[in-house]
Amino acid sequence: MKTMTIAQIQKALQKIHTENDPFLKELQTDSRKGVQTLLNRWKVERKKERQELERFQHMSLHEKRWRQKGFDAICGIDEAGRGPLAGPVVSAAVILKKNSFIKGLDDSKKISEARRLQLFEQIHEEAEAIGIGMISPIEIDKYNIHQAVLKAMKLAVSNLVVQPDVLLIDAMNIETPYPQESIIKGDANSISIAAASIIAKVTRDRIMAEYDLRYPEYGFAIHKGYGTKAHLDALKKWGPSEIHRRSFAPVRSALQQSRKGE
Repeated sequence: MKTMTIAQIQKALQKIHTENDPFLKELQTDSRKGVQTLLNRWKVERKKERQELERFQHMSLHEKRWRQKGFDAICGIDEAGRGPLAGPVVSAAVILKKNSFIKGLDDSKKISEARRLQLFEQIHEEAEAIGIGMISPIEIDKYNIHQAVLKAMKLAVSNLVVQPDVLLIDAMNIETPYPQESIIKGDANSISIAAASIIAKVTRDRIMAEYDLRYPEYGFAIHKGYGTKAHLDALKKWGPSEIHRRSFAPVRSALQQSRKGE
């Protein structure tokens, strides 16, 4: 064993994924500190992989249950943009391939922006179909945000190129001819809904970044339309833009103030 360098051992470990490999037992007898450091690091990484696989399997229980009933095209649905003061609400409907494994898949709110972007690309690779539904601020003001979310979700389903067999929805029920299940905290408990959560979030964030180019004074690229202090200060200074939701109290208040100043 000591004929192998630390670099050679490190390269060899990258090809080992099972803890009963004889090579690992040989490494345990190697007294070199560098070898033991590599071995301990390998064990930590394998433990993380097991935990991630177990978490993914737990998040797949709803999908597994529906597949046991004979449903194959399982569609997860979630939205982004329920709470912001500006911009659209965006819903996504995602049908993942049957044996998909997307490492790190989780509720979009628990993931960094950089990781969301990576998962966004992976989901597109692993999806049978993705549908997007978007409702404008004007429609949100017309229908109210709850009805706008329902409309966006139905639109996302209608934009799928593959017909779903069943819908798994994050804490909502929609009028649909398909069987459906509403799952509380679905974006943390269902891989399909988690995937939809990320698609909806990244899609909406990109839309808000485009709006930032049109309305740079509000900082949409930073806060994405949410009611941060910087956003509220900009509202007071500039008044509402065309993409602000006038039915939301802070925007309505800013609109009243701007009219008084005219």
